[in-house]
Amino acid sequence: MSEPLAKYRRIILKLSGESFTTRGERGVSMEEVIHMAKQIKLASETGCQVAVVIGGGNILRGSQFKATNAIVHEATAHYMGMLATVINGLALQDGLESVGCDTRLMSAIRMDGICEPYIRRRADRHLEKNRIIILAAGTGGPFVTTDTAAALRAMELEVDILLKATRVDGVYDEDPEKNPDAVLFRSLDYNTVLEKGLRVMDSTAISHCMEHDMPLMVFNFKKDGNIQKAVMGEKVGTVITKPE
Repeated sequence: MSEPLAKYRRIILKLSGESFTTRGERGVSMEEVIHMAKQIKLASETGCQVAVVIGGGNILRGSQFKATNAIVHEATAHYMGMLATVINGLALQDGLESVGCDTRLMSAIRMDGICEPYIRRRADRHLEKNRIIILAAGTGGPFVTTDTAAALRAMELEVDILLKATRVDGVYDEDPEKNPDAVLFRSLDYNTVLEKGLRVMDSTAISHCMEHDMPLMVFNFKKDGNIQKAVMGEKVGTVITKPE
């Protein structure tokens, strides 16, 4: 058996809802899902154990009700957003299996008819068997983003690095989609991210990663091969670590 190519034994890949749809549209595009599935498969084939935490903003964001509809309780809106991540999870599971991957979809909210409940030891066992696990429904509780869910799962499952997939090349000092002269950082520490208010993940997720010394890599998922390169340790985006 050949030696694994991956630098990291186990990773969490955080995908936003926008990775499931065409830019500027809503819903689920299976063309985009299959493209993502193929990229995840390449990463898995390096010998890395892969867990995917997914968002649901392509379908619904709980925050969208906050300012526009007082009828829907904010907690209810967050639960609706969690259900959207399960829809994405089902699509990604079928996408991964269509390209030959062994997968398990796990939800923090019990939905026994369509997926497994998230149980840490069971998730750990699936990863040891080289199954790609898809973690849906965030943490199962409201008022917590899927970014924070990804940070918490990273600690629970003792991964080596948290990979945050975005549509830009990493972390910039300004929004590169609005300012073409924005400067890309190749490396940062968590204190700098918090002090400068850089838009990476929400502050709770960043604080968890800093407290538990969890490295974070932010990279462009739109570029073919980037997920595979990331798990092999290539510098394809911005690496954020605990300050020395």
